[in-house]
Amino acid sequence: MSIITLLTDFGTEDAYAGIMKGVILSITPSAVIVDITHHIDPQDILQAAYIIKSSYRYFPEGTVHVMVVDPGVGSDRAIVALDMMGHIFLAPDNGVLTLIMEEGKMDSLVRVENTRYFLNPVSRTFHGRDIFAPVAAYLCGGMDIKNLGPLLDPQHLVHLKIDKPFVSETDGLVGTVVRFDGFGNCISNIDATCLKKIDARACGRLLEIKIGKTSIKGVSLSYADAEPNRPLAIMGSFGYLEIALNQGNARRALGITKGDPITLEYGQETHGEK
Repeated sequence: MSIITLLTDFGTEDAYAGIMKGVILSITPSAVIVDITHHIDPQDILQAAYIIKSSYRYFPEGTVHVMVVDPGVGSDRAIVALDMMGHIFLAPDNGVLTLIMEEGKMDSLVRVENTRYFLNPVSRTFHGRDIFAPVAAYLCGGMDIKNLGPLLDPQHLVHLKIDKPFVSETDGLVGTVVRFDGFGNCISNIDATCLKKIDARACGRLLEIKIGKTSIKGVSLSYADAEPNRPLAIMGSFGYLEIALNQGNARRALGITKGDPITLEYGQETHGEK
């Protein structure tokens, strides 16, 4: 079974995603196409970078992952193919692979230049159809990645400047909101490893999470730990701290936007502990 995943900001109201699938199936009819999402916020490369990092590991080795979040389409930006950890990633060279490149050892990285594997003519505005889809289909059919173009030095790729959580002067942890899901949950860049940086300082004190004017005590184990329409903090299924509203939309109710800071600090000692 040959699998291709698609991750784009095309949405589903237009024909773009469907046409890409048609091109793929015209070249490799046996391909299994999986939509990771077509609802990345328009041109949000950082959001796409987090989504592919959180998603690829749930697919079998040999999967071809296609990312078309491409505000530079038609410019001189490159298209690259990365063979890494048994997966192939096909993406514009705009930083969307930044987090993937941190995941492990790279096997091959090439610049996609061989027009033999493109549709003809190539539109200046729809490389998803004319380059990404046919190239993915050929890769899915077993073509060697090195047929696509010259090898690249990964240091020459575009890398996003991604803010990392940091320990504050008061021994708290400061992160940011990087994306939202369809439920309005506000997903941060704080993972379990980050939390361990301040856990050693707990000493029986209760963790307090602050975002905007909202303060939340402790990290819940489930959404139902809070009363309906009450905010809570929880480690989500992708391993990042989320701010949520039980049976509600935290993004809308709390007025949270991307880039808003989230502060975690240990307050006063809990009752009965020293």
